[in-house]
Amino acid sequence: MRLRPSYPLRTLCGTAALALTLPVSAPGRAAAAVPAHAVYLQNYVTGRNAADSGGTVAAHNPKGNEDHQQWLPVAVTGGHQLQNADEPGTCLGRSGTSAVTAACGADGTTWTITVGADGTYTVAVPGTSQYLTGSSADSGAVGIGSAGDLARWYLTPVAYATTAASGDTRTLDQVTFLTAHNAFANGADGDFASFPVSLFPNQARGISRQLSDGVRGFMLDAYTVSGRAVLCHNSCDGVGNPVPLATDLQRIVDFLKANPGQFATVFLEDYTSSDVLKSSLASVNGLYDVLYRPDREGVATKGWPTMADLAARGRQLLIFSDRTRASDTANGWAARDTFGVLYQREWTVENYWSMGGGIGDSDWSCYSRWGTDRPLTADSAAFHPLFVMNHFRDYPIGSTIQTDNGKLLNRAQNFCTPAARKKPNYLAVDRYDLGSPTPLSTVGTLNTYVLTPGQ
Repeated sequence: MRLRPSYPLRTLCGTAALALTLPVSAPGRAAAAVPAHAVYLQNYVTGRNAADSGGTVAAHNPKGNEDHQQWLPVAVTGGHQLQNADEPGTCLGRSGTSAVTAACGADGTTWTITVGADGTYTVAVPGTSQYLTGSSADSGAVGIGSAGDLARWYLTPVAYATTAASGDTRTLDQVTFLTAHNAFANGADGDFASFPVSLFPNQARGISRQLSDGVRGFMLDAYTVSGRAVLCHNSCDGVGNPVPLATDLQRIVDFLKANPGQFATVFLEDYTSSDVLKSSLASVNGLYDVLYRPDREGVATKGWPTMADLAARGRQLLIFSDRTRASDTANGWAARDTFGVLYQREWTVENYWSMGGGIGDSDWSCYSRWGTDRPLTADSAAFHPLFVMNHFRDYPIGSTIQTDNGKLLNRAQNFCTPAARKKPNYLAVDRYDLGSPTPLSTVGTLNTYVLTPGQ
């Protein structure tokens, strides 16, 4: 369980940071006209959506069709109205410096929508230099203010058009992989937690079986015990026989070598020092034969390679750490990417890890676990961060997982894809063997298409 509290992204060093500052649109996504279909008014800076909140308009975390966040631009005399998609006759309006909802056609419900840079728009009070302006705070009021980045909006489609995928010509950021949350906490490979947490494994099958079943992303929690990295859940206190990190990495490397063309990714919730982690990797036979190093290939400025290119070169494994470069520097440790472990926040975006408790109501909203300094919409003209979509709860309860996993495709397509403006690359779930359709089936569906450029 990924319980480390979220905190703002610190200033990045390295090549990825050069290409990832504020979110911008992907190639081919430059806005050409005001769309005539339902959209989310998604703020350029924060990634939050403008939502009707009982007559006022507030900045809310993206939540699909559950929160009055969908708007239909309609051309009218003097500009456009923005009609709320699920509240007939209700439009985005203004009262003084506040954004409100009002009856369509009432004073203050006509706007001038203008195409801006990087696929964004401004939504202005006609004939003025006053603009619809987002809030940097969750549930903060959307208001009327001056020009600036908070006055820039994506008109993100509620439903993206898609194009059929064409096999290995897809780039890495166009592929979706089944990912096992707490893959090591499986009750099959060894001890992973003390009682009573040990009674609630996140997976039911060991790493080798996960690989043969089609899992290609592995979330592992690494701690230091007796000078080596081992895998424990929350803590290694009271864990009698934890699996060494190197053991599971060896299983993954051996599988990749036996299956050319397959690709896997390891995500470390990382509580180790650089020295301990480096030593563990060095003990894995053949790891550096298959390890992929995008930091050495200019990916941050050129974009991701195709799957065919990776297969031809035998580059089959990515390893990410959730530590930051700044924290390693502060501790006097070597940078992890000097030995092939990438800092995840420089290469990916990731939604908040919890959908709620093990039972009861769930929260389907899809927003960054790293705050508005690293929104899910973070992008650049050449380099698109990989999108890690978490879909699990605080506690793994089988009956709830069965239901949640059956809704994975709906959430991926209708909640998280528009929230991130990109298709998920990693679907992280508990008990990937449960659900109807199964998570593997959902991954298969997502891999039949790519998002159509120009939206």
